[in-house]
Formats: sequence, structure tokens, C-alpha cells
Amino acid sequence: MEERQRSAQQSADDEISLVDLASTFLRRRRIFYVVFLVTLVAGIVYALLTPEKYDYVSLFKLSEKDAGSFIEKPATVIATLENRWLPEIEATFRAEHDRPIAFDVIFSNPENTGLVRIVSEATPANSESVKQIHSQLIEKLEQSQSVAVSTLESNLKRQIESLSSTIDKLEGSVDVGAAIADAVNKRLSLEVLLHSIQPAELLVLNRQMVERKGPARSLIVVLAAMLGLMGGIFLSFFAEFVSLVRKNLNEM
Repeated sequence: MEERQRSAQQSADDEISLVDLASTFLRRRRIFYVVFLVTLVAGIVYALLTPEKYDYVSLFKLSEKDAGSFIEKPATVIATLENRWLPEIEATFRAEHDRPIAFDVIFSNPENTGLVRIVSEATPANSESVKQIHSQLIEKLEQSQSVAVSTLESNLKRQIESLSSTIDKLEGSVDVGAAIADAVNKRLSLEVLLHSIQPAELLVLNRQMVERKGPARSLIVVLAAMLGLMGGIFLSFFAEFVSLVRKNLNEM
């Protein structure tokens, strides 16, 4: 019986009531205030000093040889941009400005299109550098596509001339009607293909998107306040715990 009473008394002593928690918090409220205010001020300063960033987008339409068919595959063009032209431009920029480019350049091809999308996330202060890099990349694309179009047109014209010469030679022969008809059909197909070629086109250069990138300033401040609240409460009770441990050690 006595053991039960001692056990019950010990359990009651070990229990921590809400009143005890409130008393502990009030004793250590200065720690809470300091942690909360420091964290909140740090969050506000960070939100104010963090520069705004936006996406800058350029769009380039590749040359078409007929509807939906492109002279060069978009994946091939993007691979060339990523592994050849962009590294060359980055090296030139570093040599001229003695610093690397302060933003990334991302390439993509929207599905089922012949568009090459160039995107850079940067601050308004770097917008001119973004425009410079995008313009150089677009220039490389225009030159490459122009060469590809010229090469295709030259090949088609040679084939058309060759077929025309063959038709002229066959016209004086006997029993060659089917061969002439076949040659005429091939020449007609090549002429249609020649006239259906669509040159490359720049659609957008360095357009700044409306929406700001990254978390909003208000969200940063709210998160800082929540972090300060939780951190302040935790450190308040931790300080009380440390104080009790030291007191017990001193009594030993």
C-alpha cells in the first residue's frame, strides 16, 4: 500500500501541467522575443535585398521543307546549341568581361513544333547581357538554317535540271511514254518541295515574362515569422532545461 502511494506521489511529481509550461515560457519569454524578432528581421532584410528575377525568353522557328517536316531535327539543333555554340559564346564573354555569365541558358523544343525556345532566368540588371547572349545564339541559328536551306534548294534544283534533261532526251525516243511520265511526276514533286520550303524565322527575342521568379517577398516574411515562432519556443524551453541541469549539478 505504501509502495503504491509512493509511486502515485512520484508520478504526480513527474507530471508537467500546462501551468508549469506557461510559467516556464513566461520566465524565458525574453529569449523567445529575441529569437522571434531576430529571425523576423532577418527574413524581412532577406526579402528586401533579394533581387527580383524574371524569365527572359527567345523563340526561333526552324526552316521547314514541307508542312511539319524540318530540314534539321530540333533535337539536333538543340544539341549543337548546348555543346558547341553556347560554350563558344560563354568563353568569349568570359574573355571580354573577365567573369562568367551570371545566368543559365536553357534550350527546349515544345512538343510537336519546330520551335527552339531559349530561356534565361536573370535580374533586370542583367537583361542586356541576356539579350546579347540570346542574340548571338540566334545569329548562329540563322546562319546554320540559311546554309541548310541553300544546300537543300541547290540539291533540288540540280535534281530538277537533271530530270528536265532526261525528259528532253527521252522525248525523241520510241516507247518511252511511261519513263517520261515517271520523270515528269518526279520533277513535279521536286518543284512542289522546292516551293514549299519555309525559311527560319525569329519570333521573339529576349521577352521578359510578367511573373516574378522565386517566392514572393510576403511569403518569405511569413515563413521567417513562423520559423522565429517555433525557434523561439524551442529555445525558451531548452534554456530552462539547461538551467535545471546546471542547478542539479551544483547541488550534487
